[in-house]
Amino acid sequence: MTTAVVSIDRDQPLSEAYEALRGAPYHHIPVLENERPVGMLSTSDILRLVYDVEGSDDKMLRSMLDHQFSIDDAMTAELVTLPETATVHDAAEVLAEGRMHSVVVVSTDGTVAGIVTTTDLIRYLRDL
Repeated sequence: MTTAVVSIDRDQPLSEAYEALRGAPYHHIPVLENERPVGMLSTSDILRLVYDVEGSDDKMLRSMLDHQFSIDDAMTAELVTLPETATVHDAAEVLAEGRMHSVVVVSTDGTVAGIVTTTDLIRYLRDL
């Protein structure tokens, strides 16, 4: 699991999520409310919102994201989490269903402890 998780608060502008994901080596960020995960936001979630916008420069795109959409509009609210005590097999079971490509790992107090992605699992298997 990745423990240095970049996240975004539910009330932040969507353009800040866009900036956090743009050019980053990751494609998923947990959405938090009161430090607890309430959703997941991915690069493709944001791209779906702006699919029809052609010829937009970056400044215009960020402005459009903030004026027309919110984090709630883009995020996946059907969040699947695993406890810190979960195993690699547990994460693989969730991700093998194919509905998502990441799962949030939560600590006993309900805050984000990490994130496991399909890429993390592939790297784990490669290194075995």
